[in-house]
Amino acid sequence: MNASYNPLHLVGSYGAFGSVTRERHEVVIEGTLDTELSEHTQWREYELPGKPGDVTHRPRQWAPYHLRLDWMMWFLPFRVVVTAYGLYTRGHPIWFVRLLEKLLVADPPTLALLRSNPFPDTAPTYVRASFYRYELLSAQERRQLGAYWRRTYLGEYYPPLSRELLTDLA
Repeated sequence: MNASYNPLHLVGSYGAFGSVTRERHEVVIEGTLDTELSEHTQWREYELPGKPGDVTHRPRQWAPYHLRLDWMMWFLPFRVVVTAYGLYTRGHPIWFVRLLEKLLVADPPTLALLRSNPFPDTAPTYVRASFYRYELLSAQERRQLGAYWRRTYLGEYYPPLSRELLTDLA
């Protein structure tokens, strides 16, 4: 990326953020109103303003703003190792678990940080987090598919959590 806007070598990149790849891993938070979980459970995504989320959403530029939650979510995949046998994570940050707890009770200040709330009238029964690989599509693929990203499910990042389970843990 730097070479494309710096042919005269007048500017430099900064640290780990000096290059942009066409592939990235993302943690996607989902919720459901179902009271019993099964393979038929309908999960709905919580979307963040600066994250890919829906593959048909155009990648966005937020400068000069700093979307703190999006920024913190960006670092979560660095704690995960993807293997042929599944995902291995080095634990979950406490702030992330607290975020899930806030979503379970439909906390208004927390919901205000999101692009969309899939449960505008009530709190979800369960929340979970899934792990995906996103690949930025070429211009030709965008025209053909009507999407900006190709998304592949890689596994469960955080298992389903319910208000009932929170009460049992307290």
